Amino acid sequence: MRIAIYSRKSKYTGKGESIENQIEMCREYSLTKINNTADMDFFIYEDEGFSAKSLDRPQFRKMMADCKEKAFDYIVCYRLDRISRSVSDFSQLIEKLNKMGVSFICIKEQFDTSTPMGRAMMYIASVFAQLERETLAERVRDNMFMLARSGRWLGGTPPTGFISEKIEEIIIDNKIKTSCKLLVSKDEIETVRSIFRAFLENYSLSAVSKYLIANGVLSRTGKYFTVMGIRDILSNPVYCCADSDAYDFFYNSGADICFDKKECNGKYGLLAYNKRSGCSLGSIRNDISKWIVAIGKHDGIIGGRDFVCVQNKLRDNKSVFKDALKTHNDYALLSGLLICKKCSGRMFSKKRCSQDGYDYICSSKLRGTSRLCSCKNICGKVADNQLFSKLLELIKIDCRAVPYLNQLKDSLKDEKSFTDIAEQRLSSLDNEIANLLKALAASPVSDKLTSFVDCRILEIEEKRKEIINELNGLRAEPEKTDLTDISDSLTDTTRVMSALTLAEKRELIKKLIQKIEWDGESMTVFFLP
Repeated sequence: MRIAIYSRKSKYTGKGESIENQIEMCREYSLTKINNTADMDFFIYEDEGFSAKSLDRPQFRKMMADCKEKAFDYIVCYRLDRISRSVSDFSQLIEKLNKMGVSFICIKEQFDTSTPMGRAMMYIASVFAQLERETLAERVRDNMFMLARSGRWLGGTPPTGFISEKIEEIIIDNKIKTSCKLLVSKDEIETVRSIFRAFLENYSLSAVSKYLIANGVLSRTGKYFTVMGIRDILSNPVYCCADSDAYDFFYNSGADICFDKKECNGKYGLLAYNKRSGCSLGSIRNDISKWIVAIGKHDGIIGGRDFVCVQNKLRDNKSVFKDALKTHNDYALLSGLLICKKCSGRMFSKKRCSQDGYDYICSSKLRGTSRLCSCKNICGKVADNQLFSKLLELIKIDCRAVPYLNQLKDSLKDEKSFTDIAEQRLSSLDNEIANLLKALAASPVSDKLTSFVDCRILEIEEKRKEIINELNGLRAEPEKTDLTDISDSLTDTTRVMSALTLAEKRELIKKLIQKIEWDGESMTVFFLP
């Protein structure tokens, strides 16, 4: 008999039933309550630090995948909410298990889906589990809304330009409750003002970054501001004055506003709650429609009209270049893979303005010219050719690339020839031109985007000519339809370039190369041992 034991805990804490205790109790229950225990194999699956709001958990996914291969008789868990608190998720899970002939046992509530009554009671329990989760979420949001109405700073690291100050308030029954408010930091607030001024002058995050670097403006940590750090400052309503323009912006954006428009005197700044989906560092930023916006107790820094203008420009920049960015860097093999030895920053491709081609420039230099890094650029095509030549030499004597090349053969399908591949690339370039023209037809369109599209179409036309010439050459000789041994063709660089897409070349690099360094004079390749 095969039994899978599943355990889950939302956080890494010492409170509640630990993962180990859950597993042990499930094991003991199985040995004493389930029949035919003479020959019993246990398979343990543990998810610690994951919520029950969805079934998207690594060990749970693995358990469900193993259900088909290992043919479990039972899945046992400590409590129903260890699996899910969603009725829909739970009902779909039970349907899957029933189709696979797997019974589900919950030892705390003593439910067993191998019996009709057990299935019915388990559905009822799942309804109450979901109700508990939704009630808790509603209570948390209500508490957040009440705190927001008070305009309190709830703690944590104050935003750039502010410090936090503790305030003691005497409330009911002489109980003292400590709260915080923000105070303007004279040393930092001018930096914030300069960031907003620079963006309103240029409407470019990179231009603001270069301005700060050129003037030696550092962040609180003593480092230069990143582009994402600048964006966070520009989009933070804590700097925005609570005036009528700000009220209209957040009202039209669908945010929960905790004040009336008549309270907007432009003196105090705003506080936004529920800006992220969770408290962890990698939590997702919520849409403005989910924010709770209140008037704080700190001074406002940026007028509502300017703040709204900044938000609109940030949104427009993101949407206008969305389609163009999809095709960015599809010509540079080593973009982001090449490392600058002088500053340890990644090197990215940059098109030349006056002539064809591109160069690799380290990210530090892109941000602040030679102030951050003085390493010389490297010609992109030269670097790509050097690297791929070294890669071909390695593949001839190292068999580690063979499994990947076999995968490539399968993905290309054995019946495809190099002629088919060249024709596919030609069709892909035609589609790219069509997409670029579609983006150009959208409004509004900036001069910068128009210039980008024009240059890109010229590049694509050059690629098309190269492929057409290559295609004519392939058709002039007996066509190869057998790719059963792609490695035999690796000595022909032209055909390798035809067979591999840029993404496939990068994947091959990651499988064989540890890192690639450029010191300003030469490129060094470190192969994986």
